[in-house]
Amino acid sequence: MILPNMSNSHPTKLHAPVAFITEGPQPLLREILPGEPYPLQALGPLQASVEAVQAMTLAPIAIPAQSALSVASLAVQGFADVETLGGDRPLSLYALTIARSGERKSTCDGLLMQGLRDFEREEAGRHREDVKAWMTRHALWKVQHDGVIASVKGKAGKNAKTQSEAQADLAALGDEPIAPPSPERTVTEPTYEGLTRKFAEGMPSLGIFSDEGGQFLGGFAMSSDNRQKTLAALNDLWQGNPIRRTRQGEGSFTLYGRRLAVHLMVQPGVARDFMADPKTDDTGFLPRFLICEPPSTIGTRLHGLTRDGTGPLAAFAARLGTILQSPLPMNPESRALEPRRLLLAPDARALLTEYADAVELSQRPGAAMSSVTGYASKAAEQACRIAGVLTLWRDLAAPAVEAEDMVSGIELAGFYLSEAQRLADAAKVSEETDRAERLRRWLIEEWPDPEMLTGDVVQKAPIRALRETKTATAALEMLERHGWVIALPTGTVVRGRARSTAWRIVKGGSHAV
Repeated sequence: MILPNMSNSHPTKLHAPVAFITEGPQPLLREILPGEPYPLQALGPLQASVEAVQAMTLAPIAIPAQSALSVASLAVQGFADVETLGGDRPLSLYALTIARSGERKSTCDGLLMQGLRDFEREEAGRHREDVKAWMTRHALWKVQHDGVIASVKGKAGKNAKTQSEAQADLAALGDEPIAPPSPERTVTEPTYEGLTRKFAEGMPSLGIFSDEGGQFLGGFAMSSDNRQKTLAALNDLWQGNPIRRTRQGEGSFTLYGRRLAVHLMVQPGVARDFMADPKTDDTGFLPRFLICEPPSTIGTRLHGLTRDGTGPLAAFAARLGTILQSPLPMNPESRALEPRRLLLAPDARALLTEYADAVELSQRPGAAMSSVTGYASKAAEQACRIAGVLTLWRDLAAPAVEAEDMVSGIELAGFYLSEAQRLADAAKVSEETDRAERLRRWLIEEWPDPEMLTGDVVQKAPIRALRETKTATAALEMLERHGWVIALPTGTVVRGRARSTAWRIVKGGSHAV
């Protein structure tokens, strides 16, 4: 049984007491502890292609892994819904890859997306021919249709028809020819309205894929006026719910059987700002994502270490093309997907049940995952989705998820859960660091005395978040660790009175402890 590392503790470095610090105050750093190694072997049929891209680019292995999983999800999500412990769910995956500029995000994504781009280009050529044929059929239909309508209105003279005759002619003429759907499978930064229109006019299985995800997260769709609407729509699509749209002047309509995969690659600053918005967590949007921020490989990517990976990449592109060329199970008129049910084999269900129970227990107050219950509550479902994607990538006709792929799904879901916890802890540390930095500036630039009390911070610092003794003490202790204040011995006289807790501000230079 493979379970994620549920520990929320990190090794603590113990230092011997230091009598003198001679380097002076140190800058406050927002450090993020390294995460667990990416479980590459759990990628199963995707492993070889991911290793190939990593060998060619020397990028962090998690970057091509995210791309491969996302592309595979886009390819297979229209064919089946996977059985979970809570009912059937789509095979759609939402992925968020956080990496700074220069980590070769675009290169990795481009290599694994090449098969999809080739398919879209070929389909675009066929689509142009289909549109020409449709335009001819539609023009002929319209002439006949308008002629029948004109005959009823008495504009046809002796050829005028009764209403019943016209109705019979219209029935024989048939419905208006429908324009062929757009063959594109991906969009980069759509608005909610644009995505809805794309689903109405194009394919029922789409992906939002962007190696510059900041453009989407910072664009019109995620503006303050539109964010709530966009988040709700993307949440519904992840669940497999129908798209319902009502707009004045355009009427209302509902689109059933649509599926959406998402992969956004963003820089850390963009990710921090987006993840700091309470809406993204409160609505359950972020917990639907497989999030990772791998350690950088910049500075180690020597050309002599690269290896050729064209063979596995060609195999990946060929498999992708085969799946994309397979007809989607959909209603020919509404283009609503009619995915089959991908079952869980008994052994796979047993493994999933054990994992789900372990994660549930880890969410108890004070337990390892109590701070990320939104992510933890979806971990078992994410394991099913990942396992289903791996299953259909290997065999599009597979009737069930077997134990092998469920073990992989569980291991990957556990990794992403540990990443969610790590990044949530980092966000909390970053928030504490921000408060300490604001306090440092106030003490250095505005506080007039060399000593100060914790109560001075609570009562006088222009920082709302420090108006409680607990948070003020935490900020002061962080400044002490970095050498900006010194805790004075109990009983030190400050402003004419012995104090139990007082601090001396270090304006710079060396100081004794």
